[in-house]
Formats: sequence, structure tokens, C-alpha cells
Amino acid sequence: MSDNNLYLSCFLYWKEHLTYITYTIGKCGRYIARAGCLLALIFLCENCAGQDKAITGKVSDSLTHAPLQNVTVRIKGTSRGTLTDSTGAFRLTADKNAKQVTFSLVGYAPKSISLGESLNPRLIVLMSETYTTLEGITVKFRKGKYRNKNNPAVDLIREVIRHRPYNTLSAYPFATFRKYDKTLLSMDNLPHWITEAGLIHKYHFLFENIDTTKVPGKRLIPLYITEALSQEYYRAHPEKKKTIVLGQKSVDYGEFIDVKGIGSLLSNMYGEIDLYNNSIDLFGTQLLSPISEAAPTFYMYFIMDTTVQNGVPTVKVAYMPRNPDDLLFRGTLFIPLDGHYAVAKADLGISKHINLNFVRSFKINLDYKKDSLGHYYLSGSDMMADLGVFQKDLGMFGERVISNTGFRTDSTVPDSLFRGLPEDSAVNASHPPDSLWNTARSIPLTPEEARVYKNIDSLRGMRSFHRLMDIGTMLTVGYKQAGIFNIGPVGTFYSYNPIEGFRPQFGGRTTPKLSKSIYGETFVAYGLHDHQWKYGLDLSYSFNHRSIFNYFPLHYLQAGYQRDTRIPGQINSFSSANSVFNSFTQGPNNQWLYNNIFHVDYLKEFLSHFSYDLGYQYWRQEPAGSLQYLYKTPTGLFDTVRQVTTSIFTATLRWAPHEQFFQNQLGRFDIATHYPIITFSYSRGVKGLLGGQYNYDALHLNIYRRFFLAPFGFTDVTFDAGYLADKLPFPLLYIHPANESYLYFYNSYNLMNFEEFVSDHFAGLNFDHYFNGFFFNKVPWLKWLKLREVVAAKILYGGVRDENNPAKNPAQLRFPSIGGVTSTYVLNGLPYIEASVGVFNIFKILRIDLVRRMTYLEHPYISPWGIRFSTMTNF
Repeated sequence: MSDNNLYLSCFLYWKEHLTYITYTIGKCGRYIARAGCLLALIFLCENCAGQDKAITGKVSDSLTHAPLQNVTVRIKGTSRGTLTDSTGAFRLTADKNAKQVTFSLVGYAPKSISLGESLNPRLIVLMSETYTTLEGITVKFRKGKYRNKNNPAVDLIREVIRHRPYNTLSAYPFATFRKYDKTLLSMDNLPHWITEAGLIHKYHFLFENIDTTKVPGKRLIPLYITEALSQEYYRAHPEKKKTIVLGQKSVDYGEFIDVKGIGSLLSNMYGEIDLYNNSIDLFGTQLLSPISEAAPTFYMYFIMDTTVQNGVPTVKVAYMPRNPDDLLFRGTLFIPLDGHYAVAKADLGISKHINLNFVRSFKINLDYKKDSLGHYYLSGSDMMADLGVFQKDLGMFGERVISNTGFRTDSTVPDSLFRGLPEDSAVNASHPPDSLWNTARSIPLTPEEARVYKNIDSLRGMRSFHRLMDIGTMLTVGYKQAGIFNIGPVGTFYSYNPIEGFRPQFGGRTTPKLSKSIYGETFVAYGLHDHQWKYGLDLSYSFNHRSIFNYFPLHYLQAGYQRDTRIPGQINSFSSANSVFNSFTQGPNNQWLYNNIFHVDYLKEFLSHFSYDLGYQYWRQEPAGSLQYLYKTPTGLFDTVRQVTTSIFTATLRWAPHEQFFQNQLGRFDIATHYPIITFSYSRGVKGLLGGQYNYDALHLNIYRRFFLAPFGFTDVTFDAGYLADKLPFPLLYIHPANESYLYFYNSYNLMNFEEFVSDHFAGLNFDHYFNGFFFNKVPWLKWLKLREVVAAKILYGGVRDENNPAKNPAQLRFPSIGGVTSTYVLNGLPYIEASVGVFNIFKILRIDLVRRMTYLEHPYISPWGIRFSTMTNF
């Protein structure tokens, strides 16, 4: 640089600072001032020419303006660099000729800033997060097979695994902290033909709320937001956790959309991340943690760099699946070498070729802070996923941010605090004042996020929105609003069976617009073949003045009566027993019942997801079609029984800890977790009460649980058992659920004929294991189809005591027959077994199973092989 240019640049720099001199001296001293300024500039420039530049500044997140720690700051083209501290500040000395400074941090877009001619520049830098998968990590290593042995990266990871118990909450006798939890769902890539359509012109205010800063290159339209603020408590001995919810806030779409159900669904998709668990729950499945006990078997590790952070040498370790298409993470871990072998920061991503539906890209950032004892605790997590059917079309962008502040371990927590439910709510937690959110949010809302609340309130008040949602509800759920009455479900309005022939039906139920305490549900149907009317009516009183169809917890008293047809052993609610999907069957299907049922039930659910149901049922069943109730008279001839009547009292207990479900107008649908669902019932038949013909006792136990076996998928397991005491005819025995349709049913025996087996004591075990593409992902060409494997088996043990077996006790009703051949049997010491292998995720929705029946192949009208179809949509 020439001296003239140097003097000119110095003059421009100092001009602002010396302007006030000319004003104080005045016109008369103008020449003296100019001379003095010139001498001062010459003096300063001479000194500048011989000094380095001292560069300082601060780096923050462009969205939240939170300081960014461990940002790499380098002088471009040189080896000079430094890292930002916990406040985002940095100081760096550079040569006088330095032109640019670069800033880089994993998860953020690199940035470069020109220094200009300033001698002591102070830079305020805002960095934007990048939204890319971490599949692009390129690791160079010597040629040869990757090995864990003598691999320093693996040795370091094994130390992290060995020290896991010392770096989790269990390392503290007590811990407490404040948690802020925010979940956001936005629309992405909305086509112009939608935004410009006249049909939705009234909703333009929704599409004008666009966020272009959260993800570079994306125009996000936020449509759903929920926030929660809570105080968390932990005790190690005995281990106990307690959450006190201080405030909850969410958008409200009204009666059409179950916002709580969406929240449960999103919580299941975006579970809280605990890197120190062996598996991490995401998108309804589990992915193996990169620091799990089995991780070195499935992951590869490479040391990428070693830096100094807060005075501690820190190793940056890259990890990736041994098979790039396995359902595993890939990313980086930052591990300080301070003897604790904890993770200070983690980035988790996935490959775009992974067998995961509807997830176009995905990443998680985890940040940990060091406490006074040297342990690291999770201070915050940010999980983002780009969801869509196709890569570049309309999609949804989901984000869940958790911030933990005020972490303390220096005080005890009284035992009384841990009593009761694991989660309690403070007073007014569901409607906290705005002042709470304004002061308690550790991460402020962006203007676009804040505007969502106002937009949805405006949307909910529009009549056109109500009409649009009414049509959508009818098409998706099956109910059409008609003021105080919902008509449906539409799928039951037409069906066919061999007894009734074509069966038109009409029904519906009341809404809270009629009454918030009294609810009714009804239907009427007519069989064009048997020329008989069927009908039903249920009336309920809700003690908590909430809907009995889609509210939790339920608390109601219900009474009802129905006359309808039913296949023996097939138990359905009257609103869905006959539908178009049940009209297509195979095998013998001409043995039915006409049922007349009166019932009274009292149901009480608790927030702990424990419930009890006390009920009474009067049941008169009449055989229909080819079914006959035959008995042998003392003269040796056979006669028929026109009906069997029972009068039954029942008590049912159900416990589903940590249950999650999605609700709509059809009802409640469980979201599978690794917690069990246990149901136990006891029934007592009373002879002589309202015509009841039998005294008996019945016990029934059902246990369902999903087992996650990452990275090998998951297994759904159901154990079912029952016992009947006293003498009973076959219509009152356990008639095991069969399936003669072309669909696959998890809780039915798919190659068993209707009413083929009966028992008075039994135990059954069903399991379906989903490999999630573990094997198909390793087959070239086939892996691109993203197919998934499933195997299943159903085993049923049971029997009938001699007193209930007509072959041993002639006084009992004969087992049914078809064409003179017995069609109902007992399990005589040999279990009924069927197994299947299948492929699902065909076109992301279809499952096809090849089913094989293993036992009782000598029975008539059965098939040892069968193909069954079903639909299932999941990630």
C-alpha cells in the first residue's frame, strides 16, 4: 500500500473523531486547525503503519440473538484463529494487511466479513443455522478395512460409554431446573396456485406471515405452535421425577382439530433427546444412540480435530453407520479431555437415503454446560425436521426447542413433592397471564411465531373456515355436522352380509351444542334379505361436562339398548360393527346371531391413565342363518333352543402408564410407546335376574406392549388369557376371534374360521416384529424402494372342561356344524399356531402378508395358506 493511500485511509478513519475540533475553533482558527489536524494525522498514521490490527467482536444467532460459543474465527488465508467464549466474544490479532475474517460453526452457515482499513475493528456477527443433513461428512483414512481395534476414536468413545452413569441426572442426589419447551409446525413450499386461488383468498393473512430467517432458502408459514414452561425435580434414591407445569399455551383451531392430540403426536415424533440412553425415540421408532453400549458395533468413529474450549482440550469425533442406509444417526461429538469423558456438544443427523418415510432432512443440536462439580448437563436442544411426501413439493417443517436454565444440585427436594402424579399443574397453568411468558421465555418468540396465535384466533372466527373443516371432517373422519347432531359414520351406511343381504343404515350422535352433559348415539338399519329392522340407542351423562367421544379423562354414566346382528366371537361397537369393509369375506360365513343387548356402564378415568368400568349387561342371543342351538332330549332326539339369555355384572380395570393418544370425532387412537397397557376384567353371571339362565364367573387379562430393539426395529406383543367357571353352553364360552376377510388383523387369527374354536380357559400370545428395512437396506437396487420386513406369529393354548364339552357331557348344546360336519372345535392339548412373513411400506402405505397355518390342518373349510392385505402409515 502506498503512503498516499495509507494517509487517505487514516484520514477517513479519524475524520469523524476530529470534526468537533473545527467547530470549537471557529472560522478564525480554520487554518491553524487544519495544520494541527494534518500534523496529528501524520503522527497517527506513522504509528499505524507499524502496528497489527486488534480485532474484537461478538457472534450471535441471527434468529434468537443468543451468543454462540466455540465459533472458529480465522483470518482468511492465514493460520491465525481463535474460538468465541461462552458470551460469544472473541479477540484476535491480525497483520495490518488482513482483509477478511471467516466464522464457522457446525450447524451454521459459514460467514466472511471484510475488515476494510480499520485498525481496531469491533465486529457484530450474526450467523444463521443451516438446514442440511450430516451425510456429507467426508473422512479420509488409510486404505484398509475399518477396525475398532487400536482406533483412538473408538477408545475415546468407550470411555464415554463407561462414564455414562457419571454424566446423567442419576449422578446427582437431587437436581432441579426450569424447562422451556416450544414446538412449531410450519408449511413449506406452498405452491403459488394455492396461495393465488380465489377459494382461499379470505385466508391471505395466513400466507403473508412468512419466516425467511429460520432456515436459509425456505419460506416457512407457521401454522401451529405450543409452549410449555415447567419446573423439573429429580431425586436419585429412590429414583423419582416430578414436573410442575407453570404454564401452557397453544393455538386453538376449535372443535374440528384435536390440538392436544396433535401435541401428543408431535411429542412422539420429536421426543426429548437423552443422548445417554441406549436408544432415542424419534418418529415412532427408536434409533441407537452413538454412545450406547452397542454403538461401537454399528457405528464408525473418526477423530476430526482437537481444539481448546474454555481452556480444556476438546476432541471433535465424527461418527456414521457402518452401513450408510441403516436406521442410525450420523454427525459429530465434542468431548472435553478433562477426565469426565462427557459430551459437551452433539450434532445428530441422518442420511437422505435412510428408510424413514416423509422425512426429507433432519438434524438435532444438543448443548451441554459444565456445573460446579465438573459434570455436564443438557442446557438445550434444537430438533428440526423437513417433512414431505416428495423432496421438493409441499411439506411441513417441524421444530422442537428445549431450554433448561437455573440448574441446581446444591439443595435437597422434600419427599412430599414427589407424591402423586409424575406431572402436576400449577394454578392457572392452562391460562397463564402474558406477563409470565414475557418474563419466563428463555428463548423469545420471533415476530412470525408470535403472530400465529393471532392468526388462528382470526381463522377460527370465520364461517368459511367452519364450512371447509366440516367437509374435510366428513371425508376423513366420516361425520357430517348438522347443528346439534353429527351424521355418521358414513362408512357404515352401506354393507352386505349373507344374513341381511344389502343393509342400508343411518345414524349419528349429538354434539356439545345440544348439551355439554348429555350425549346420545343412535342408528337404524334394515336388512333387505331378512326383512328385519336393527337399531340402537345410547344415552350418556358426563359428570365432567365434557364430550364422551374425544376427551380425557372420561367420566360418565351410560345406558343403552341395541338389536343387531353379529358374528359369534366378533365384538364391535354398534357404530362400526357393520361397514363396507366387512362385506368381503371368504370361507363359510352363514352362522350369525341376532343380539338384544341392554347395558349400563359407569366409567371413570384418572390423569394417571388408570381407569375402572363398572357395568351391567342383559344379553339375549338368537341363532341366525345356518346356526342352530341343538340339544339332545332324554328320548335321544334333538331339539332346538330359540335363545340364550344372560344377566352379567362386570368390573374392568385398565392401566396405561404414560399413555399417549390422538383423538378425533371417531374416538381415541393410542400412540404406541414402550409402556404397557394392562386390562383386567371380572364378570359374574346371575341366574334368575331378568331372565338370566346361568351362574358363572369369568376372568380376563390382556397385556399389550411395544418393545423397541434398535437398530433391529420393534415388536408388538399381546398376551391374552381368560378363565370361565361353572357349566356353560358353547355360545357363552370364549369364541376366539377369527378373520375370514382379505385384510390382516393384528388381534384376530387370520386363517381361523369364524366360530372354529371355543375354550373355557385359554392363553394366547401374538407378536408382530417390524425390522424397518434392516435387511432390505443391504440389498442393492432393492433398498431404493424403502421396503420393510415384518414377521408375525400367533399362538393359542386352550381347552374346554368335560362339563362344558358336548362330546363328554350330552346335556350341553351341540357344537355347530356345516353340511352335517362339525365346524366348532376345542383345543385338545395342541396349540393353534399361525405365522406370517410380509413386506410393508409398499408405496409407503401397503402391507402384504403371506400367512401359514401350522396346526389343525385336518379341519374342513380351512386353508393352510393365505395372503392378507392391510394399510399402515408411519415414519
